[in-house]
Amino acid sequence: MLLTVDVGNTNIVLGLWSGSDLVGDWRMRTDARMTADELALTVRGLLGPHADAVTGISALSTVPAVLRELRVMLSRYYARVPKIVVEPGVRTGVALLVDNPKEVGADRLVNTLAAHHLHSTACVVVDFGTSTNVDAISARGEFLGGAFAPGIEISVDALALRAAALRKVELVPPRSVIGKNTVECLQSGILYGFAGQVDGLVRRIVRELSPGGTEPVAVLATGGLAPLVLGESETITDHVPELTLLGLRLAYERNIRP
Repeated sequence: MLLTVDVGNTNIVLGLWSGSDLVGDWRMRTDARMTADELALTVRGLLGPHADAVTGISALSTVPAVLRELRVMLSRYYARVPKIVVEPGVRTGVALLVDNPKEVGADRLVNTLAAHHLHSTACVVVDFGTSTNVDAISARGEFLGGAFAPGIEISVDALALRAAALRKVELVPPRSVIGKNTVECLQSGILYGFAGQVDGLVRRIVRELSPGGTEPVAVLATGGLAPLVLGESETITDHVPELTLLGLRLAYERNIRP
């Protein structure tokens, strides 16, 4: 079985694949102080009975401190297992049509690979994580660039921190867009505000990808916070929560021969 490991700024997501089937996935909090031994113990605990069935590993990390410990864990605990860590120089087949390809995060790279695998058209990938990333992909699978915006949780935390009379609230739809109390006003602004932000960015990117609307463009949502916005967005066409894990699997298959 192939273990895929996606280390993000907020969460670490694990996926276990049997061929093209995702057998299971797990999510844990990212801690930049975590050691390689702690990471290995947690991973084995989450995998449970599947821990000894791992025959390959594909991983990425957007957190430098955890990337270092991830490498140590892989070399110490999975020395005999074929593995890749996605970073510049790893073969993915994705052309990076940006000013500095080395600036493109590994998560955006494998998301591009997975989106093109799922769709033969141009794509927009909206990744709802610590930041909200909106990336553009050509019909040929080329990474064209994108836009960053503050993530939902970061924005909510900042608002609660800077506004003495406001507080963190449960992120569920209010009774109406026009909030009748402080909690509903916050819920409305957060949910409908972020949905409007995403739709605005997506529409502008789609106009550049397909001038005049002559070519179809798929809009894929992924990331742990995507379900908060899905029901309110007017532009998202597909929800693919395992998109990054799929990209890691495809990257592994391109680099490690059976």
